[in-house]
Amino acid sequence: MNNDLIEEIKSIALQGNADAQVKLGLLYIQGLGVPQDYILARQWFEKAAKQGNRDAEYNLGVIYENGNGIPQNYKLAAEWYQKAAEKGRSNAQYNLGNLYANGVGVAQDYKIAKEWFEKAAEQGNADGEYSLGVMYEYGDGTAQDYKIAVEWYQKAATQGNVNAQFNLGILYAKGLGVSKNYEIAKQWIEKAAEQGHENAKIIITQLAS
Repeated sequence: MNNDLIEEIKSIALQGNADAQVKLGLLYIQGLGVPQDYILARQWFEKAAKQGNRDAEYNLGVIYENGNGIPQNYKLAAEWYQKAAEKGRSNAQYNLGNLYANGVGVAQDYKIAKEWFEKAAEQGNADGEYSLGVMYEYGDGTAQDYKIAVEWYQKAATQGNVNAQFNLGILYAKGLGVSKNYEIAKQWIEKAAEQGHENAKIIITQLAS
């Protein structure tokens, strides 16, 4: 990224433009054209978040969840994700659902987790779709239903979600929620293996021997 463009983004950000503030924050996160600086990134995200910018709120959630340049704080991560999730940011909806599913930063609550995964999945978020598949496969926060699990895994797998591809392959191999079909099972497990899924690679190696 050339210096003129970075200076222009900085200038617009300093004028209070929330989108430019988010862009600048992301440049500092990635170290693109500027030295990597999580503290400056957070400061720019905070400026944009004060204006209710959902991308800034989501990125603050990520910073607090991962502990980028600050101590990890799952409670604050959940609070920022909540703000962005309520404004429809699908990644925030998924991440918030994940925190509720695991009881991190919030009290564990599969029902709330499922609600957020559903909101993310409704927007085509592959991680949300995969997570719903897991909930239906194992009966977390809902009645166990392999058929619905397969449907959600299929959606996520088609988008390239590696874990969904693997899980879908296993369900086809076992005939859970679908008619048993080793050929389709192998196809999905191969796709997962191609993306580096360790268990998938082991299964494909065993099938080839």
